[in-house]
Amino acid sequence: EVQLVESGGGLVQPGGSLRLSCAASGFTFSFYAMSWVRQAPGKGLEWVSGIMPGGGSTTYVDSVKGRFTISRNNAKNTLYLQMNSLKPEDTAVYYCYARDPDSLNDYWGQGTQVTVSS
Repeated sequence: EVQLVESGGGLVQPGGSLRLSCAASGFTFSFYAMSWVRQAPGKGLEWVSGIMPGGGSTTYVDSVKGRFTISRNNAKNTLYLQMNSLKPEDTAVYYCYARDPDSLNDYWGQGTQVTVSS
């Protein structure tokens, strides 16, 4: 059974930092591109960042470039998102996401809440 379990969310003041983690199991993590997706209150899903299976290629939505860093540890089957200089508009539930490259099945974690507020 595929499982993605996020952790590391919380309440932080503007300008602060958080590091999200996503522990993966039930599939060969090192074969999958991975992404972080967020959903702000009352809004739709927004793709935030992606990383290729080997970790050598990363992409970001413009609004987080220079502030967020995605990474992965394939030996630990874990995906990370380092978030710095956080802004109130970063407040959202953050989800770990993967798509099976063969079946095209989508896999989602349960999400972790990030709240940026003074």
